[in-house]
Amino acid sequence: MGRRAVILVLDGVGAGNAPDAAEFGDVGANTLGNTARAVGGLEVPNLAGLGLGNAVEAEGVPPVEAPRAAYGLMEERSAAKATLAGHWEMMGLALEDPLPTYPEGFPQEILSRFTQETGREVIGNEPASGTEILERLGPEHEASGAWIIYTSADSVFQVAAHTGVIPLRELYEACEKAHKMLIGEGRILVERVIARPFHGSPGAYERENENRHDYGITPPRDTYLDLLKKAGHGVVAVGKVRDIFDGRGITDHLPGQPDDAAKVDAVLEALGSVESGLIFANLVDFDAKYGHRRDPEGMAENLARFDARVPEILAALSEDDLLVITADHGNDPTFKGTDHTRERVPLLVVGGDGTGGHHLGIRDGFSDVGASVAAWLGMEGEGLPGKNFLG
Repeated sequence: MGRRAVILVLDGVGAGNAPDAAEFGDVGANTLGNTARAVGGLEVPNLAGLGLGNAVEAEGVPPVEAPRAAYGLMEERSAAKATLAGHWEMMGLALEDPLPTYPEGFPQEILSRFTQETGREVIGNEPASGTEILERLGPEHEASGAWIIYTSADSVFQVAAHTGVIPLRELYEACEKAHKMLIGEGRILVERVIARPFHGSPGAYERENENRHDYGITPPRDTYLDLLKKAGHGVVAVGKVRDIFDGRGITDHLPGQPDDAAKVDAVLEALGSVESGLIFANLVDFDAKYGHRRDPEGMAENLARFDARVPEILAALSEDDLLVITADHGNDPTFKGTDHTRERVPLLVVGGDGTGGHHLGIRDGFSDVGASVAAWLGMEGEGLPGKNFLG
């Protein structure tokens, strides 16, 4: 068996204190620190043992004398605080210019064309929480058959439809048309189009997260994923990683539905079968279920649930495996609004020629993750950014 690397992205689990937080309106945001304070301390003994408390200040997570992992923080270089930007930068592709966002809703010409091409009217067209807008506009949608269109602080065009009113296939076809309109005609008007199916009745609508589908931008040039795939390594995407890269550089996909526990199961499954290469997982519940919904108790509980699985993950690793635990941006559940927050992110690294206990400092950019994984798997960066933190 060859060498393997595992990247676990705890979506939205930031560590505060980004030097440019003021430019994003996020001074004071700190997902881990503020969540810990809100609940009277986190219960994450296994992450603490790896060195999480050596990297960040959070109530209930003290530093330890001999952390098992190397530990540090990363500062994002991309001009964004979004999932796509964070993951792309980890793989060597930083976004120098921010992607368009729509705080006042989408221009009428976009909506008119979407209506013309799909044969249905639209309602909504505003930044909103997904659960809130469904409760507010769901009955009108059921009565009219119009698409519910909404966005967020991210560069996203979200299309919601009740599966009892509009079949799932029609929703997907509509999103494919939107993807072509907004991304596929030589211009990039959004980062992603997202199909948001739901079911239920007024007052009790439920999103079908297992049937959510993201239609994103294809990376415009090679990333570390492409280099690994071309070298014959497996590149297994768990969760929404495949959608984030629009399938580019990916050899296998494990959806890991319906929740983060299933995604951890998928990572363990991949560790049982992948002989060499990268397993790249996104644990989205931190962001989607707790950060955006401003639920610090839920965030803390999900951290505790993940922490309880850490021993299983470590036990599944061999001496030739590298494990990286990090995040893609912040989503402080105690902060104003419902959007992502500009923060540093934690970095924990297990394996890699005995780097346990080493302080990795504050990394300039997320691309050090891709550079280090590539180096561990015997690859040169071929001009991609990032510095190997394995030493």
